[in-house]
Amino acid sequence: MLSRTRRRRHIHSLIELQDYFRTLSDAARLDILELLAISSQDLTISDMARRLNMSQPLCSWHLRRLVKLGIVRMRRVGREARCSLNRARLQEFEQRFSNLLALH
Repeated sequence: MLSRTRRRRHIHSLIELQDYFRTLSDAARLDILELLAISSQDLTISDMARRLNMSQPLCSWHLRRLVKLGIVRMRRVGREARCSLNRARLQEFEQRFSNLLALH
């Protein structure tokens, strides 16, 4: 049986996994992730919106979800927001999911 603290951590981890899969369930967000994955440099929100044929406000809205989850990094350079894929955070979620399946 898990201790109360470990159980809380386990529940928190499950909630984060749920948020991860819910965030990835949108095709537009998957398109953004794919674009960032193939890019050799950080991309501005305007660049992504143009390449994905999406309005800049809609692209920003989707990016907020990805940034909140930590799988996309956003940094400000003057007035621009530059985005990149956080591969380490993606691997962390993949490992958590793998561990969850291995437990059962």
